[in-house]
Amino acid sequence: MTPRISSERLLSDIAVLARIGGREDGGVDRLAGTEADLEGRRWLVGRMREAGLEATLDEVNNVFGRPAGSVGPFLLLGSHTDTVPAGGRLDGAYGVLAALEVARTLRESGLAAAERVAVASFHDEEGVSGNGFEGSLFFCAGPRLADVMGYLELHIEQGPRLEAEGLVIGAVEGIVGIDRHRLEFRGESNHAGTTPFEMRRDAGRASVRLLAGLRELVQLVDPDMVANAGEIAFHPGAPNVVPGKATTQVEFRALRPESLARSAEALRFAAERIAGEEGCEVSVELLTSWPAVALDPGLVGAVEAACVAGGRPWRRLVSGAGHDAEILARHVPAAMIFVPSHRGISHSPLEYTEPEHLAFGCQTLLDSALLVLAKS
Repeated sequence: MTPRISSERLLSDIAVLARIGGREDGGVDRLAGTEADLEGRRWLVGRMREAGLEATLDEVNNVFGRPAGSVGPFLLLGSHTDTVPAGGRLDGAYGVLAALEVARTLRESGLAAAERVAVASFHDEEGVSGNGFEGSLFFCAGPRLADVMGYLELHIEQGPRLEAEGLVIGAVEGIVGIDRHRLEFRGESNHAGTTPFEMRRDAGRASVRLLAGLRELVQLVDPDMVANAGEIAFHPGAPNVVPGKATTQVEFRALRPESLARSAEALRFAAERIAGEEGCEVSVELLTSWPAVALDPGLVGAVEAACVAGGRPWRRLVSGAGHDAEILARHVPAAMIFVPSHRGISHSPLEYTEPEHLAFGCQTLLDSALLVLAKS
């Protein structure tokens, strides 16, 4: 008989950890490297040891717990416990504490699988204090990776799709790639009161025209991808001066590399066309490019099988946000499980997932782990 996790114990752990760095508005400040972050990691080490795991903090403050006396190889379960400023109590922390609950439940059940499950909380996934993924990158470059046969990460969706469709579980098949471009339109500054529209070289108007059509531009390339322009600046920035320069950044997210490449081409073509029509010049520069990651079909299939066996409504999803799983997936088979996020809110004190969904997700993590281990 499949062992059952304790939802009461899981929810209690979530509540206790949320008090470390907790805010009056219900949010959490546990930024990587701060005293609250380190206190949370020390607390986690203690909980792991109470569960019978050998738990340690490494050089970059990753927490790693393994069954005492076991040499592996291990199926690693985990996520991260650091937060963004004024973050939520679930993002990252839920996945770590659910992994701990799975390891604890397996140990209490007496199943041999308990000796093959390890738990990790990676340092600085959020990148608030550094570049992000510091802990998982360090882990994957070190000797402990050799003991890992696969990785499963449970997380809140951070999006509205599961809740909108009345589903409980998302089997994540991939994590998007992210390209960021900087555009600079150059026209001519002039008096806004004396320069007729038809005689202007308005860099601000050119940039706004481009951004107004950004959604349609990318959806013609790939209906599933998204884009965003999070900032724009006009120079010299006075209400009575036609902008002689406008700068903006555009971000593309897509699972397929060809979608990112085709969108970059479409962006450049549209920018040059609009700039020409407005009497301006434009330059487009790729600032950063983070590759997409396809997750392991075998592990994704195990998540799906666990959902079918447990009668839990589910669907396949692509993650639009980055996770430690994408770092692990470059080295070992990896997959992710999502549970619904109320209204898609995350990185906020308003972050919320129904307690029963948190329990369903944890049980799905356990069931999926057993299926993976049974086939290995």
